[in-house]
Amino acid sequence: MPKAVNVRVTTMDAELEFAVQPSTTGKQLFDQVVKTIGLREVWYFGLQYMDGKGYYTWLKLDKKVSSQDVKKENPLQFKFRAKFFPEDVSEELIQDITQKLFFLQVKEGILSDEVYCPPETAVLLASYSVQAKFGDYNKEVHQAGYLLSERLLPHRVMEQHKLSREQWEERIQVWHEEHRGMLKEDAMLEYLKIAQDLEMYGVNYFDIKNKKGTELWLGVDALGLNIYEKDDKLTPKIGFPWSEIRNISFNDKKFIIKPIDKKSPDFVFYAPRLRINKRILQLCMGNHELYMRRRKPDTIEVQQMKAQAREEKQQKQMERAQLENEKKKREAIEKEKEQMEREKQELMLRLYQFEEKTKKAEKDLQDQLQRAMMLEQERRRAEEEAARLEAERQAALLAKEELARHAEDQKKSQEQLAAELEEHTAKITMLEEAKRRKEEEADSWQLRAKEAQDDLIKTKEELHMVMTAPAPPLPPPPPMYDNDDNSDSEENASTHSADLQTEGINDHRNEEDRLTEAEKNERVQKQLKALTSELAQARDESKNTQNDLLHCENVRAGRDKYKTLRQIRQGNTKQRIDEFEAL
Repeated sequence: MPKAVNVRVTTMDAELEFAVQPSTTGKQLFDQVVKTIGLREVWYFGLQYMDGKGYYTWLKLDKKVSSQDVKKENPLQFKFRAKFFPEDVSEELIQDITQKLFFLQVKEGILSDEVYCPPETAVLLASYSVQAKFGDYNKEVHQAGYLLSERLLPHRVMEQHKLSREQWEERIQVWHEEHRGMLKEDAMLEYLKIAQDLEMYGVNYFDIKNKKGTELWLGVDALGLNIYEKDDKLTPKIGFPWSEIRNISFNDKKFIIKPIDKKSPDFVFYAPRLRINKRILQLCMGNHELYMRRRKPDTIEVQQMKAQAREEKQQKQMERAQLENEKKKREAIEKEKEQMEREKQELMLRLYQFEEKTKKAEKDLQDQLQRAMMLEQERRRAEEEAARLEAERQAALLAKEELARHAEDQKKSQEQLAAELEEHTAKITMLEEAKRRKEEEADSWQLRAKEAQDDLIKTKEELHMVMTAPAPPLPPPPPMYDNDDNSDSEENASTHSADLQTEGINDHRNEEDRLTEAEKNERVQKQLKALTSELAQARDESKNTQNDLLHCENVRAGRDKYKTLRQIRQGNTKQRIDEFEAL
């Protein structure tokens, strides 16, 4: 039995591993993958692998996996990716899984800067991707730093603004809060509705040359073929819708496109390698088929899928409504519970306050009783004091009377004494007079005695002089006091051709009348305007890229993806082919 081959298929959000037989075809492997992930809108997707020369190539579904030039590894590596893009995601994508795979792939293209996205749109898209991942913003769960480890913006955008990761998080968080109540699936769809208006969305670019040898870009997308000048991938110069093309073929490096208008010449360009012409042919056939399918009534399969999707959506809406009702009931119960808890706390507080008032009243009562007792004691003391004072008053009155009587008596005594005093004073005066006389008499006698004494001494001196010699001088008197001194990468030539059917389609150029999401949706328009104004203040104009300058010029000229499409498809096919040859 042949040995099984191990295969690893990486989708945008998972890794799948299979063991396949050497006889397994690309379609069998593809069917196994889509069955595993539950995908039914298989027409958009393909399996991509890196060949032996290092180029990414789409796996051919009609050939064996083992016969294709898949890089020899164990396990063999494949990427499950969108190969074709819808024109309008909101009208075409049916399953949630399809929507999610597109969301993740488009987001990766924007973040890696493969698809140019202006800064204000990048921030708004980041807020939708945050809603798609985290759901409604909840400040208790989504605390500061909850977005720091998330890859949300192209590196170019962060480099062009003088804002830290924390400041970017604050701005994205504000817009995340704006999406409250939006389902994660709806957030992904809103993201895609805005992203599909980007000029480079869903476009495969190829290096080509016209007959003159001018180097140009060929853009292949869901709406047709567009020609770009080499230095501008944002603004196509010439456009050919799929409805104008009847045959596509190539011979070696020469690629020929035959228009429906037989008066027009063939549209011819040259690619540098045969493998690129093969890829261009595959993409043109696939995109043309989807372009025609969209303009015809839906197949039974698609009708059934849409009916199932509507039922599932209605079921989800019912479940969501039920969940919302239950959530509201829970919230109502929680609010009621919180209200009861608040009332309980208020009652407890009032009870506590009442108890405190009661205690205070009891204390005041005790204080008042004590004061009353003290006042009673004071009253008694006052009465006693009053009685004492009354007694003293009575005693004083008695004493007063006694004193009055005594004073009366004293008055009489004083009068008597005065008389006696007068009498004695008179006597004293007489005695003093007598004394004076006696003193005078004594002084007189003293004078006489002194005179007699002097006479006596004089007599004695005279007598002594006579009798003795003169006496020697007296010694000096002794002193009265003493003096006291103090002082921190070809293949063989090959020809391939494909006829494109254009019958039975309706309104094949309706895409030219489309409006961008920002023009249709006033809310998105206001959000982008506010973001443009907000980011302008932190913008470092010196770091603008070529695409930034081209975008600004398109905005200034009032151009967008669909207005440009109308403009580049003007005139008949011949005129546009002539214009291409002249580039």
